Amino acid sequence: MSSIASGAPAQDFSLVLGGPLYQLFRRSHLAGDALELARRRLLTITAIAWLPLLVLSAIEGRAWSATDAVPFLRDVEANVRFLLALPLLVVAELIVHQRMRPVIGQFVGRHLIPADGREQFDRAVASAYAMRNSVAAEILLIVLVYGAGIMLLWRNYVALPTDTWYAVRGGGDAALTMTGRWYVYVSVPLFQFLLLRWYYRMFIWGRFLWQVSRIPLRLVPTHPDRVGGLGFLSGIVYAFAPLAAAHGALLAGLIGNRIFYAGAALTDFKIEIVLLLAFLAVVIFGPFLVFSPQLALAKRTGLAEYGRFAERYVREFDTKWLRGGAPPGEALVGSGDIQSLADLGNSFDVIKEMRFAPISRDALIRLALTTLAPLSPLGLTMMSLEELLRKLFGMLF
Repeated sequence: MSSIASGAPAQDFSLVLGGPLYQLFRRSHLAGDALELARRRLLTITAIAWLPLLVLSAIEGRAWSATDAVPFLRDVEANVRFLLALPLLVVAELIVHQRMRPVIGQFVGRHLIPADGREQFDRAVASAYAMRNSVAAEILLIVLVYGAGIMLLWRNYVALPTDTWYAVRGGGDAALTMTGRWYVYVSVPLFQFLLLRWYYRMFIWGRFLWQVSRIPLRLVPTHPDRVGGLGFLSGIVYAFAPLAAAHGALLAGLIGNRIFYAGAALTDFKIEIVLLLAFLAVVIFGPFLVFSPQLALAKRTGLAEYGRFAERYVREFDTKWLRGGAPPGEALVGSGDIQSLADLGNSFDVIKEMRFAPISRDALIRLALTTLAPLSPLGLTMMSLEELLRKLFGMLF
């Protein structure tokens, strides 16, 4: 924190370099100071969550058994959760860390923070660090995972209502198998903890941006990024692509199980898909809306100021070149007045096109496509193999 105390910009701002789990990774040589050793960390976490399930289900004869309604290796949800969604949550940490690191430097280097707001800005950074490193926060997440996550949400809304490799239903109650105990008390809580930890980080990020938005920023309405100089923030959302893909994979696994083992169809889940996209839009893009009041004010002020300036310029231009006010002998061709008039018009157009948040349409589309990508293979379930082959041959021949 010395850089903050001294007033120098903190160049290592990160949502992920902190907390008890991060310190545990460092001490166990699964991560370096800047989240190195990602492959080792990825393999270890995946092995803890998935490998014991494979071994225990094989011992119990439930790995590929036809006698079970849902054997382990045919459980789409469990395998997608631990072999795709879980690794994506781990990979997202490194990407977000690398992309978000220069954020503080951008705010300061672009002179967006006025001199009298620097102390308030540094307090916002220090507060984000404190929340990121909180031991109590991660303990609370563990309590939520084993309380609401396992005992309520997973048992009532996620677990399949049939015999599976992890539970056998009798008399209405589900008795966990040996594999099921590891699944319910180790694998699922591990995944849910990492997921909730991401939500907590997004809360820290949103809170930090909200605190920065309370500072009267030095926005420039004619900045070519159309958001007063905050355009660098829109590039950060691409770092959250693995997080979005993990959510898409999680929903794809859940829907896949319902299609294959509960007789559902992909079209039955249109509402869930729309809700997921809306949820991710709020989580990832929502924090940027805190700058809307200042951007709206900057746009109104810019239109008013540049409107008055343009009015004065065009009147003088009209008087000079159309009312005989030009000095004798001054050539119209090659005059800088024409180019200045065009530049003024371009500046005015930039202000009119200002957006009220550093959110681009391209970013929205990319995040939506990234989220939907894991769901796309389920589209094949909407037609038979014969119909699919007929369509493929029809396109080829």
